[in-house]
Amino acid sequence: MKFRTRAIHAGNAPDPQTGAVVPPIHVASTYVQPGAGQWGQFDYARSGNPTRQAVETTLASLESGCGALAFASGMAAIHCVTMLLQHSDHILAGTDIYGGTYRLFHKITPRAGIDITLADSTRLEAFTTGLTPRTRLVWIENPGNPRLTISDIRACAELAHQHGALLGVDNTFASPVLTRPLELGADIVMHSATKYLGGHSDLLGGALVVRDPELLARLYFVQNATGGVLGPFDSFLLSRGLKTLDLRVRAQSATAWQLAQWLANDPRIDRVLYPGLPSHPGHALAQRQMDGAFGAMLSFELRGSFDQARRVAQSTQLFQLAVSLGAVESLIEQPASMSHASYDPSDRQRHGISDGLIRLSVGLEDVADLQHDLDQALDALDAG
Repeated sequence: MKFRTRAIHAGNAPDPQTGAVVPPIHVASTYVQPGAGQWGQFDYARSGNPTRQAVETTLASLESGCGALAFASGMAAIHCVTMLLQHSDHILAGTDIYGGTYRLFHKITPRAGIDITLADSTRLEAFTTGLTPRTRLVWIENPGNPRLTISDIRACAELAHQHGALLGVDNTFASPVLTRPLELGADIVMHSATKYLGGHSDLLGGALVVRDPELLARLYFVQNATGGVLGPFDSFLLSRGLKTLDLRVRAQSATAWQLAQWLANDPRIDRVLYPGLPSHPGHALAQRQMDGAFGAMLSFELRGSFDQARRVAQSTQLFQLAVSLGAVESLIEQPASMSHASYDPSDRQRHGISDGLIRLSVGLEDVADLQHDLDQALDALDAG
């Protein structure tokens, strides 16, 4: 079956008892067992839940994996991956990563004696210099957050495997509609399911999808032991969101592409960061890795200061000032003061997250209305 069909039907068989086309939400915390020491399919909600299992089945299908695990948040999912590591192990990560991931890697995992190095994953030679004999996990985001950089997933996978490490890819920005990293050699795909997978700003969740059953078992052991699982109601909302994922992502991407072209020709803008523009350094690679579109996230830099960028972000009316992304409504934010404020300031500057950078999550509104909204916000800056 094609992607859009699997998004609707994989994991969503009619309820065998009632024939309902939408499976029921199972809220039970515990399950009666056939006998003492005899275990049925489900025993305790932390270990497994029918509603969560259904959406995990859908996710595994969409990402071409052998299985998936649904978590209470994207950060819980990434934390689970880091708990595969041991004292003195090393993580090599790209420089264009979410602020929460940066915080986890720099402020939490070092407490367990795990080292972290950031290197430019878009330049393989530079990225290779960050490897050590102790590297056990290579982590990239593709496209990157917030600079929309593009990394060669297949090359990063080969590099990681040559050095005995796993490659994990945060695929939140692209979603499996546009990129499926497991098909390119990655070992682990992570999603903040809060974003495109859910798509309506009404759930908090995360997911891991893998292609190796043994790795899935290891991750499940950690998840079950630590308990950061997705609840049944959020599992239901996520399942519902996935059914329209392909339609939403492609429509949002088309609007983002039009806005990127318009912004790239605006003299008030210093540069636009969007993989769909031929001027983007990763454009040719994105054409090969992404399936017919370039995503609905874009960033741009003003010819101005931190305060001017903040004023523009606070002056829009349709673009709502908020962190998060990927939902039906458009959002705007200033990474330096919001999504990436947890970066050490020196690291923000070193890794290209300038004070004048503004990040857009393009929703499903009409492109003309969104363009007018950005135009009036930029005009207000000129007037000020």
